[in-house]
Amino acid sequence: MHSFWRTLALPTQLSFEEVGIVGPFSDPASDCLFTPLQHQQVIRVEGKDAFSFLQGQLSCDLRDIGTEMTRLGAHCNIKGHMLSLFRVIQPEESVFWLRGSQDLSEKALAQLKKYIIFSKATAEIASDLVGLGVQGKATTARLSQLAGLPAESLPTQPGQSLQLEQISFVCVGKQRYELWAEAAALKPLLTKLQATAAVMPLQQWLLSDIQAGIPDLRQETSEAFIPQMTNLQEFEGISFRKGCYTGQEIITRLQHRGQLKRPMYRARVQSKTLPLPGTPLHCDDKDGIGQVVLAAETGRAGEFELLAVILKARAETDTVLLPDQSPLQLLELPYSLDARLFESKR
Repeated sequence: MHSFWRTLALPTQLSFEEVGIVGPFSDPASDCLFTPLQHQQVIRVEGKDAFSFLQGQLSCDLRDIGTEMTRLGAHCNIKGHMLSLFRVIQPEESVFWLRGSQDLSEKALAQLKKYIIFSKATAEIASDLVGLGVQGKATTARLSQLAGLPAESLPTQPGQSLQLEQISFVCVGKQRYELWAEAAALKPLLTKLQATAAVMPLQQWLLSDIQAGIPDLRQETSEAFIPQMTNLQEFEGISFRKGCYTGQEIITRLQHRGQLKRPMYRARVQSKTLPLPGTPLHCDDKDGIGQVVLAAETGRAGEFELLAVILKARAETDTVLLPDQSPLQLLELPYSLDARLFESKR
């Protein structure tokens, strides 16, 4: 945990009992809820060649990114499998923040450093930066009020961002924001939030990510998926027009000449324990038909929602099971995948 959080009157793990929540979750319809994003960390890449370096490494197009726009983007190996998955934020010229999973940050940095030695740029874990997730039906209005801004000045579309007084406000969904800044810059706003908003468990934030169909990557799933398997194209996290980047040949071939057989699904399951990333899935007559990407509690005892990459031919015809034999109930994603991805192009 970042030392910043230890200085505040916020519990380390934000368990239900510690934050004084009646029932497992804060009311999802609450005006404004917040939680420290302690499961994520930022890698800072900066320098004269930061743009060109990242443009040649990540799957997204950095020409779409600026102080007013972010993108999800994957760093892949030469076989097109995702080593890391970031949200790319540009707080200022020649500086990029790669926000990704904390448990992958060391590996992600090591992979970037393999290639950055030929560029006039540096990459390091930004241990000075902390993140805050804020959501709720009145979040935009509440944040604009606390920041002293007109409500219309805050971004409202997923991916849009605003750089204000050293804080990056990133919209990741309807009335959902990630705030990233140095601890000293974030503390005044957080102090105001503590007085006017409710703390929520991290599980509640992750549940919202899952319901939005936003992919994630953890240590257990690093190098397990090609970007299209996690529906990354739906978030403009894959560019097919910018030219070469690591793994690009495989990714482009799948898009234009191949057939996607394992997309990412959203599901609900009753189980004794939270399914962890990388948990294998099976059906009655076949093992290894998929893997869990991310799961979270729903607030109901023993019930979880999850994202999972599953063999399409099995997901839509058979009962998909966890290792403990708990069956998955498929749910709708908030977006529709291009049917052409699943057509044979031979």
